[in-house]
Formats: sequence, structure tokens, C-alpha cells
Amino acid sequence: MAALPVHEFRKGLIRVRIWRKCTSSGIRHTVSVVRLFRKSDVWNESTRFHRDDIPLVQLVLDEAYIWIFQNQKCDGS
Repeated sequence: MAALPVHEFRKGLIRVRIWRKCTSSGIRHTVSVVRLFRKSDVWNESTRFHRDDIPLVQLVLDEAYIWIFQNQKCDGS
């Protein structure tokens, strides 16, 4: 079973997910950013962005950056 993200932000069709891993050398976070799009009736994700997506990508990454610094505890989740 894949690990679930500890937090997720979404602005429009841009989504960022944050994962946390507690290691012997401390807490580590990883972040993924995707753009949602619909093909027929199915929603998909892409890691390619359009020019007009860039401001939203910056916004969700800024929010992720702040969230990570505010949640540095390794509480087992």
C-alpha cells in the first residue's frame, strides 16, 4: 500500500502534495506538483504546465514551503 500524503494544497487545477518521512537523520519532506485535466469523462494528472499555470504553481509551492516549516515534528504520521 502506498503512503498517503500528509497534506495537500489545490489552487484551480494545480495540486501539490506533501509527504513526510521520519528518518534516523531527521524528518524529510517531499513535494509533488501536478496539473489536473479532463480527457472525456476521466480526470488525469500531468507534470507539464502551461504558461498561465506558472503563477498558481508558485502559489501552491509557497504554501507548501510554509506548511513544511510549520510542521517539522516527527509524530509518526
